[in-house]
Amino acid sequence: MEKQVEDGILGQLQTDLVTAWRPFHSDVLECWRQLPNKAFFLILLAAWLALFHFLGNSTMGYYRSPSLLGCMDNAYNQQTATGASDEAHGNFIPFVVLGLLVWKRKQLLALPLKTWSPGLAIVGLGLLLHVVGYVVQQPRISIIGMFSGIYGLMGLAWGPAWLRGSLFPFFLFAFNVPFASIAQPITFRLRLLVSWLVTGICNNLLGIDVIREGTGLFNSAHTYSYEVAAACSGLRSTIAILALCTVYGFMTFDKNWKRILMMAAAFPLSMFGNTLRMLAIIVAAEIGGKSWGDFVHENFFFSLLPYVPAILGVIALAHWLREPAAEPALIPKPNPA
Repeated sequence: MEKQVEDGILGQLQTDLVTAWRPFHSDVLECWRQLPNKAFFLILLAAWLALFHFLGNSTMGYYRSPSLLGCMDNAYNQQTATGASDEAHGNFIPFVVLGLLVWKRKQLLALPLKTWSPGLAIVGLGLLLHVVGYVVQQPRISIIGMFSGIYGLMGLAWGPAWLRGSLFPFFLFAFNVPFASIAQPITFRLRLLVSWLVTGICNNLLGIDVIREGTGLFNSAHTYSYEVAAACSGLRSTIAILALCTVYGFMTFDKNWKRILMMAAAFPLSMFGNTLRMLAIIVAAEIGGKSWGDFVHENFFFSLLPYVPAILGVIALAHWLREPAAEPALIPKPNPA
């Protein structure tokens, strides 16, 4: 009997999902049919990406291939000593951009779409950046050039109105540029700041005896010690929270200063979240010994702790920045005759 009920619920859920999906799927296909110059854009895009696949990477160092696309994939998926790559978010950005373009499909189609020859100037700029990056062996410059060229190709196929309308989400491709390997001076200072904050809060507010040596934290009895290592610098959570604030800010607000403020809020929010996680580890070790601290340090759910204050902070900031709802106009009552 329970099996029949469960099958019935699952069957109804599947039916509801299919029913909801069909109108959306049909609408997306219809918008795709209405989009002009598709073949023109796709042929140019294929040729542009082929250039970066066959003549994109000149370093031949850690990744021995001429493909810039393969070099990017290697950066996003290379395993590190602490697990996944700090650039792993790069795997998801293209899908986020595509999803947001689909979300804005009707707004984009309503624009005056036309071929626009000045888009070649943006493509030329992207090509120049790639040549510079190729000569000086800096793939990051070539990646910027590749995305700049794709942006120019969109302008060439659909005009300046499309470029203005798609600046966001196309801006999110900035997160596809790998920079974790050159961010060590920044991450080291973040590690020092986190260790300094944790020590100050423990000693002055919580009454817990914690000693700091550089980025190392331990108690006076040396029953536990923890290092605010590079993986705890908050780089991954900062990038994730920055992407969240960027998407939320652009989708929610029209004024640029509000969007910039949302993006800037990512840095203190991520710092607060990582400080909170280190505090949880120290407090657990103080209560239950090193085994408790290690459990909090290694547990998956506690690793998500930095995102809790960040998400709550984003919601609170967006609530504070939102425009007041317009009051409905009062219709005067007619005077009785």
